Amino acid sequence: MLSERRLQVLRAIVQDYVGTEEPVGSKALTERHSLGVSPATVRNDMAALEDEGYIAQPHTSAGRIPTDKGYRLFVDKLAGVKPMTAPERRAIQNFLEGAVDLDDVVARTVRLLAQITRQVAVVQYPSLTRSTVRHVELLSLAPARVMLVLITDTGRVEQRVVDCPAPFGDASLADLRARLNSRVANRRFADVPSLVEDLPEAFEHEDRGTVSTVLSTLLETLVEENEERLMIGGTANLTRFGHDFPLTIRPVLEALEEQVVLLKLLGEAQDPGVTVRIGHENAHEGLNSTSVVSVGYGSGGEAVAKLGVVGPTRMDYPGTMGAVRAVARYVGQILAES
Repeated sequence: MLSERRLQVLRAIVQDYVGTEEPVGSKALTERHSLGVSPATVRNDMAALEDEGYIAQPHTSAGRIPTDKGYRLFVDKLAGVKPMTAPERRAIQNFLEGAVDLDDVVARTVRLLAQITRQVAVVQYPSLTRSTVRHVELLSLAPARVMLVLITDTGRVEQRVVDCPAPFGDASLADLRARLNSRVANRRFADVPSLVEDLPEAFEHEDRGTVSTVLSTLLETLVEENEERLMIGGTANLTRFGHDFPLTIRPVLEALEEQVVLLKLLGEAQDPGVTVRIGHENAHEGLNSTSVVSVGYGSGGEAVAKLGVVGPTRMDYPGTMGAVRAVARYVGQILAES
């Protein structure tokens, strides 16, 4: 364990390096920070930090920069994230509240996160498997064709056209709609199959085939894995950090194009807290020079998906963590009210 004083020196090195982009020397540290010790003591502390792998000397520079291990300790020891100012919070709320549907919410969230953090923003669409049914609508398109519309508690809308085995009258359709919603509205997707399995028996014999077909389509919609969708924005922001990537930015851009990689980066939605993965903690080699800050979002206190940012390891961690958390909270509120 590092002493409190050496931890203070590490914090100062991280803050200065993030702010100035220049390796940090002992003289600059004692001038800029009230460390309460002599430059010689700071030099000794820096030597110890370097021996333990928290800082490193780049090339022949006299200064030091944090390593992945140093950033990790800095993040783990953060007393708190940087809160958003009242005007920033109002701007976030006003921008997101203007969204007209779920696609617009996700698109606005990506744009907003990229602008606030000046990093690459990634937002996962709400997962169907962790959602609740808000309403099922059934519309007649032809005597033997029905449009099924599934609306979730997160504002997601799924539409399917159902070809029925026989004509289905408007009265029967209205009856099925009413019975279906009385059973599944406000229920978890996982509960729906058992709630509707005996529903065909409530109908006349000649209508049971059509009811079963409609229910099969509904259940297929619930289990389809097209939920693993995400939106990315602000990739151009990475060009501002060219010197933060050892050789080239290309491996980072290639990794960001792979959706599976990004979903793994964001992590499991069930974990609602802020997660920070630094440098080599990211399993994908192309992202070893980046950090990923992610958090779960959702309505009713339960995370249904993740959002986050990807940027260089030389990142304003308190500010980025605060921004990501604030945006996630507002997105959750909007989904709850939609």
